[in-house]
Amino acid sequence: MALYWRSWLSNEGAKHLFLLAWMVVNVGLFWKTFGAYYHGPQYYYLHRMLGLGLCVSRASASVLNFNCSLVLLTMCRSLLDFLRGSRKAGSRKSRRLLDKSKSFHATCGITICAFSTVHVAAHMVNALNFSVNYDKNFLALNAARYQNEDPRTIVFTSVPGLTGILMVLVLYLMCTASMYSVRVSSYDIFVYTHNLFFVFYLLLLIHVSGGVLKYQTNLETHPPGCFMPNKTIQNGFPVPEDLVENLPESSPQLSPKTFTETETFMESKGEEMCTEEPKFQPHFPETWLWISGPMCLYCAERLYRCIRSARPVTITSVKIHSCNVIEVQMRRENFNAKPGQYITLHCPRVSAMENHPFTLTMCPTETKETFGIHLKVVGDWTERFQDLFLPYSNEGPEILPIFRQRGYPTLYVDGPFGSPSEEVLNYEVSLCVAGGIGVTPFAAILNQLLDAWKPHKLRRLYFVWVCRDIQSFHWFADLLCALYDKLWKENRPDYLNIRLFVSQSSGIQEIIGEKYQMLNSRLFIGRPQWKLLFDEIAKCNREKTVGVFCCGPKEISKTLHKLSNRKHLFGARFEYNKESFS
Repeated sequence: MALYWRSWLSNEGAKHLFLLAWMVVNVGLFWKTFGAYYHGPQYYYLHRMLGLGLCVSRASASVLNFNCSLVLLTMCRSLLDFLRGSRKAGSRKSRRLLDKSKSFHATCGITICAFSTVHVAAHMVNALNFSVNYDKNFLALNAARYQNEDPRTIVFTSVPGLTGILMVLVLYLMCTASMYSVRVSSYDIFVYTHNLFFVFYLLLLIHVSGGVLKYQTNLETHPPGCFMPNKTIQNGFPVPEDLVENLPESSPQLSPKTFTETETFMESKGEEMCTEEPKFQPHFPETWLWISGPMCLYCAERLYRCIRSARPVTITSVKIHSCNVIEVQMRRENFNAKPGQYITLHCPRVSAMENHPFTLTMCPTETKETFGIHLKVVGDWTERFQDLFLPYSNEGPEILPIFRQRGYPTLYVDGPFGSPSEEVLNYEVSLCVAGGIGVTPFAAILNQLLDAWKPHKLRRLYFVWVCRDIQSFHWFADLLCALYDKLWKENRPDYLNIRLFVSQSSGIQEIIGEKYQMLNSRLFIGRPQWKLLFDEIAKCNREKTVGVFCCGPKEISKTLHKLSNRKHLFGARFEYNKESFS
């Protein structure tokens, strides 16, 4: 089935339009700065000394300033969450665009790495040209101290050179530790190295204050390339022969009369006369203007989050479920959250630095303050977390409530933060696809439909849950059955369409029973036929826009994404939303 431009535009249009605008700004900054240093009269002597290296280094610096400010703004979670929930981002497309802040953060980071390489290479050329083109007539302009000075000495003995080297080391350490393989295997390394961004920005502010590159200030009294009558060599170039032959005779110290004669002669030849030596001074560091605002905003946002999460939560219960899943229920005064949102969890006894995001599976309501999460033990942090909270949990895979409030470690919660799953209730028809523990964003929505009925746009919900092990369905089996019974009693059996898929058939009989009788008829062995599912949904929801939400493996996500961009029968259109933590 061919790609359909309307579906593609609905899913990808806003993102690609934003990226196009971002690229235009980057190209515009690069081109404008390059032209200013190439043609600008105030950079005449500097450009003649350094060549294209000057233009490339300053143009890449403009791009770096722009992206170094954006990369901070994309990590202001509270600000993005405020924009997402306010009328500033009232449209669904605007909110979906804000949900891609993490991907844009990575794009800005890659751009910073790429243009840092260009910037460093251009400055290496500049250091060489400073040494080779050393001119004693422009001592204020030279970074070299003498002719043919070792360029490495110029770099390592100057403030911009030394800070630049340290910045490159910090930057590439952060980027390599941000790779997916490193984040999965050693998340703590990613956290520790990413916190070096404070060092990076501090070095950046020092780096731009060195003042190595200077511009000419007295353009009126010393036009670039003008003739100095007291010198036979003009700025390193011989004086033209026709000027030498016809110049009025004058002594080294020109009298007012001879000076006037020379000036009149130069004007007749179309040349300009200098009245004083060129003067140079460094620019005000423009990087401070680019960085100061986003840096202050980010620091204020972090301070706000630290104050908000300063009080520990009260843990009401901890339960262990099958397949190494732990449920933690907590309570905190004045904590409000919406279904689909997530929080970051910090346990000092597990790690002093790490904060991990977890989707809320239970949100506070008007009748209860309790909220909860489900986390799967899959790494070092979750293993240490399990050892602290469940030191005696070897009783088996069945659900095991433990109430030992006094023995619980201190736990801090920051958030909640917005996510794409919040939009499930804002579509008339929604398709929620979960893979394994990826069911957590949709569990909060199901709990919301069960506990408190509020008016919303949703009229039909398709819920597909794919698991490897049949035991995984026990995490929320009671919730699914309770919601199904409620909808039957309210005479709305078509409101919720549940489909459970298990890839392993071993132990399939364990879910069969009177308690989960409703789930037995909705349990399938194997993987879903996604195209058939989309066709069925399109047939039952003609001329409607269906929200597609996915939290699971990349393979499932890519398949759903491709199908959402295709043309479907009966005029149905699918808008793809993928869960992603910042």
